[in-house]
Amino acid sequence: MARVEPVPDAPAAVADLGGESALVVADYHAGIERSLRREGLEVDSQADARRERVLSLVVRTGVERVVFLGDLGHQIGTPDGAEREELETLVRECPVPVTLVRGNHDGNLDDVLDIEVTPGTGARFGDVGFVHGHTWPSRDVLSADVVCTGHEHPAVRLEDEVGGSRVERAWLRGPLDEGPFREHFGERVAVDAELVVCPAFNDLCGGTWVNVEGQGFLAPFLPEALPSADAYLLDGTRLGDYRYL
Repeated sequence: MARVEPVPDAPAAVADLGGESALVVADYHAGIERSLRREGLEVDSQADARRERVLSLVVRTGVERVVFLGDLGHQIGTPDGAEREELETLVRECPVPVTLVRGNHDGNLDDVLDIEVTPGTGARFGDVGFVHGHTWPSRDVLSADVVCTGHEHPAVRLEDEVGGSRVERAWLRGPLDEGPFREHFGERVAVDAELVVCPAFNDLCGGTWVNVEGQGFLAPFLPEALPSADAYLLDGTRLGDYRYL
């Protein structure tokens, strides 16, 4: 089994951390509905459905931990109201320990949730490194065999023979290139890892259409650190190199 294996038909993966297994969930964005309403979109709360999807995946996969790969919450500052209630209920009902890899939306979550929270530069567990992607990963993260990142919400736009199109969430997987990290740190960095760019768990938060011209990446090290990568749909379909889709 690979150290990071996507769960079939789900925007989540199982990671082998050496001493334990973990469900990896990127960009949960609890409470996003309130933000969408402010933008004029009437969206009913999906908090219960989101939570049940995570909890069912914990049971289905038999993991011993959940790693939220950044942006567990949606509000930039300290969450309140329905978002805080959603987060507290999620953590309380989760049957295994929770680790949060701090993202750009997770500023004060450790003030209100009793969970392990990593620095924004990420953390390494066993041979797997985790970083949300809004900032440069630490050297320790880069020394792992596999590096997982979120933040991008990668998606592909697929067209059919009659001109119709649809957008689907996708995984990106490819060799991590040392170049941008050498430039950032000002010296050689030992990098020999696969990079896994995880799809957003929350299907309301949009995404980067990685095969559409003009759609820029968000992470400071992408796309330079990923000169080639295969795209995979949630059902496991391999689409090939995302640059040529």
